[in-house]
Amino acid sequence: MKFSYLILFNLLVTHVFSQEVISFNSSNPFGFKDVITNLGNQKSQEVSAILRLPKGNGPFPLVIGVAGSLDWGPHHLEYLKMFRSSGIATLELQSFSSRGVKSTVGSQIEVTTATMVLDAYRALDKISTHSKIDKDRVAIMGWSLGGGVALFSGWVPLIEKINARNSFAAHLSIYPPCIAQPQNPIFTNSPMHILIGELDSWVPASACKELSEMAERVGSKIGITIYPESHHSFDRESPITVKKNAYKTVDCRFEIRDDGAVLMSFLNIPMTTPIRQKIGLGLCAGKGPTMGGNPKYREASFKFANQFMVEHLLSQ
Repeated sequence: MKFSYLILFNLLVTHVFSQEVISFNSSNPFGFKDVITNLGNQKSQEVSAILRLPKGNGPFPLVIGVAGSLDWGPHHLEYLKMFRSSGIATLELQSFSSRGVKSTVGSQIEVTTATMVLDAYRALDKISTHSKIDKDRVAIMGWSLGGGVALFSGWVPLIEKINARNSFAAHLSIYPPCIAQPQNPIFTNSPMHILIGELDSWVPASACKELSEMAERVGSKIGITIYPESHHSFDRESPITVKKNAYKTVDCRFEIRDDGAVLMSFLNIPMTTPIRQKIGLGLCAGKGPTMGGNPKYREASFKFANQFMVEHLLSQ
């Protein structure tokens, strides 16, 4: 009887608020190498996501949103609300709360980019069976750590090994970490774009420009817009502050082998464990990057994001 009441309550919440909790199975690979060479042996992990629908009957296009190292913030949710106003459904990936994690700032090991890329594809496969969603018009968008997820969910060696039933129609990365750069930078043919601030010292714009140029040389296209006078999290409504315990990675560059191993700049040692990653970052990174909003480019970012999603999800 109690279970029946819970089902009725969930149906009522879904009807009234046009939202639904989606659950799916993923796992916890630490690095890309775990995905590419050992995915079948990873321990199962249940992950949830929050689906919110726009007005109408559907089926709707969808944006899967992926938060950063501080998890979900008000500005992230503003983007998703904007998309719903344009007729696009949204799915908030809950990679952190599903694992009992609140933040990865200063460590970047509790929930990793590789883990969240896998979560994103498992979420994509699950949501693609939903009657209200058009599985051929699903994009991914992320910020900071989540921006890295939106970016590397387009890297072909990962896509091939994850072997998802579905693919993303577009990838939008906002201030992603581009300091780990594939030796084989072949990315999806789906539209990809990066928005990043010129003054970002947490994840430098110069590294993203390098990655875009590397990809172009092998026939892949990653568009990039660099906003002047803008720090990390330029799209927040907050003053510029120093995040004392976070990594400052302006001087860091790492190579990613085809098997997914990220190599230290010292002796090319694979950073395949948390302690090795900590050592690798310690050799090049400082602490105390700046972060905070720039009203002009916050507005520009929202405008670009909406146009990008409307173009690639609605104008078909």
